[in-house]
Amino acid sequence: MPHLTLHKGQRLKSEISIQNLFSKGKSFVAYPLRVCYLPSGDEQTKIMVSVPKRLFKRAVKRNLLKRRMREAYRLRQDDFSQALNNQAHHIAFSYIAPELMPYHSIAHAMEKALKKLDNAHPLHQQNQP
Repeated sequence: MPHLTLHKGQRLKSEISIQNLFSKGKSFVAYPLRVCYLPSGDEQTKIMVSVPKRLFKRAVKRNLLKRRMREAYRLRQDDFSQALNNQAHHIAFSYIAPELMPYHSIAHAMEKALKKLDNAHPLHQQNQP
């Protein structure tokens, strides 16, 4: 069984990288998540999660949703790596639903995001008939 961790080196923290991700990256919605991604020159994929303060005023709820999103990604990070052909990317997951969703809804949204990334990746489109 693979060792599934989400360590500090896998977190997207650079302000310049985040600005490039949102200005040059591609995005789609896998409700209740908005996913923005961009290929990077890093050695590994880096992610960030965000929950807007205007939707959830209380930090407790925002932190709960961020933990749920990170856990859903952590369990499927090998699948994301395969969907992106083991190329490093920067990925941002933004929560867009106005209500607090349970973990299984967020995990299902991660599955949808994974499928959309798998279909959107250029190398996969060349292999399809």
